[in-house]
Amino acid sequence: MTDLHLYGHPDSGHACKVALALSLAGLAHRTTRIDIWAAPETRPADFLAVSPLAEVPVLVIDGTSVFQSGAILMELAQRFAVLGGDTPEGLRRGREILMWEGNRIGLCLPQLKEARRIGSGGLPPDVIAWLTARFEVDRNNFDRLLGAAEFLHGAAPGIGDCAVWGYVQWLEEAGVTPSDKMRRWGEAMRALPGMKAPEAFFPS
Repeated sequence: MTDLHLYGHPDSGHACKVALALSLAGLAHRTTRIDIWAAPETRPADFLAVSPLAEVPVLVIDGTSVFQSGAILMELAQRFAVLGGDTPEGLRRGREILMWEGNRIGLCLPQLKEARRIGSGGLPPDVIAWLTARFEVDRNNFDRLLGAAEFLHGAAPGIGDCAVWGYVQWLEEAGVTPSDKMRRWGEAMRALPGMKAPEAFFPS
């Protein structure tokens, strides 16, 4: 049996992407919660030994560490033939959505969420306006990517859905509004067996 050990934190959308993928795929794994609000050099030695940038998420697979959420999702899909990884078309779709998410929604939503977090220094109004406008473009493109399907991978969720869920789960905290399609997709994601709240993925 493959040994899987995920390091993450519930405030990290990137870590939530991987935790969700592991859960939806039914892959047994251990988790260690890392305090991402503590100084990197104070984080546990075993974590620092496997995380080149002292960041989450890191997934250790049989002693080999994989970092960066997109790379981890691709590794899971290909290695275990899950979440779209069982066909060339599913893998291609996963790569496309991962690249789009990382450059678009995965850029603006974390910044908007952090700017509204209690204790955050915030961001200048013109920066907030730019990020919000960027999200509105992304929201329209999400609708185009989803089309008439229930999930971004079609009838069942894939790694692309996990990637987008990472920060779209916090639209309210980011101060933005979903489209009708995005809202319905979010409801379908929340209804999936294996879906959990961030705190449940990474308990104290």
